[in-house]
Amino acid sequence: MPRKIPAILATSLFATLLTAGMASAHAHLETAMPADGAKLTAAPNSISITLTENIEPAFSHLTLTAASGDLVPLTNEKADGKALSAMPSSTLSPGAYTVEWQILSVDGHKTSGSFGFTVEP
Repeated sequence: MPRKIPAILATSLFATLLTAGMASAHAHLETAMPADGAKLTAAPNSISITLTENIEPAFSHLTLTAASGDLVPLTNEKADGKALSAMPSSTLSPGAYTVEWQILSVDGHKTSGSFGFTVEP
């Protein structure tokens, strides 16, 4: 019986380490430009995010929404490694904006999130 206890402990430790590694494999937002909550004196030329894991470009995108709820068209969306960026199709008017991101990391996990910024008059 005493020999089974070390085997059970080893199996439990292995399972714990395995699931901890899997949980950390999801891509999470590392940086955003403009930063979350930023109050800008000039409209940004581009929106970009950097994630903690590499992403699949074909299945990752950004959406920009004005405070009115209107979608702001984005152009030149580019994904490279851990980064995703796009440019507003026109100069942003003063007001609040929300950026939503949806990505698929190379390990097959989908994650999403959002952040906001304001262009001041």
